Amino acid sequence: MHVAAAKGKTNWFAIIISAVVVVALVGLGAVVVNLNNQATAPAEMPKAEIIDQETGAISFGSGKTEVDTFLDFMCPACNAFEQKHGAALQEAAANDDITLKVHPIAILDHLSQGTNYSSRAAGAMYCVAEEAPDAALDFLNLMFANQPQEGTTGLDDAAIAAIAKEAGAEAASTCITDGTYKKVGAQQAQAHEIRGTPTVKIDGQEVENPINSDVIPKLLASFSE
Repeated sequence: MHVAAAKGKTNWFAIIISAVVVVALVGLGAVVVNLNNQATAPAEMPKAEIIDQETGAISFGSGKTEVDTFLDFMCPACNAFEQKHGAALQEAAANDDITLKVHPIAILDHLSQGTNYSSRAAGAMYCVAEEAPDAALDFLNLMFANQPQEGTTGLDDAAIAAIAKEAGAEAASTCITDGTYKKVGAQQAQAHEIRGTPTVKIDGQEVENPINSDVIPKLLASFSE
């Protein structure tokens, strides 16, 4: 009788333990899904008059001719392009001869020893464009003037914020150090299918070898004819 009774008795302890394990696994699964969703969620675009919410371009000037530049702040070729053509393009934008559309992107994060410098620098440019748009081009110029070498850790957030302050964009410091827009550069590179930098387009037509091409000088010279 005792043996039969023991076999028929419900093991509530085992049931409770099993239920607790199931709940824990479900909770862990929810956490993993939430983290994955956060990692792949579209980055919030900064809201400012000079930022195009759809293309991510930071625009200067209002000329009919549109010049799009896609730049990675870790890219030495981008620095070379800016040194050769940047001032002239910025002057043309200031004169409303062109609309200069700067796209800070991130494709070289793998060259900063895990610090994701390209993403942080691109995000900082968006911070400045949002918080102090009049200082955006000065910030861009100073970032290239202080460009770290590929393969280094790059500048830390405090150093980038100091450059923003020097450019007249101290208001962007918190945005920069918080990494508010650090996802935007990589997502913009993917959205525009950018595989190399600098990439330059004039009225949507990509310029081959933009550093040494005569297309940009000829374009700029046409405005003074």
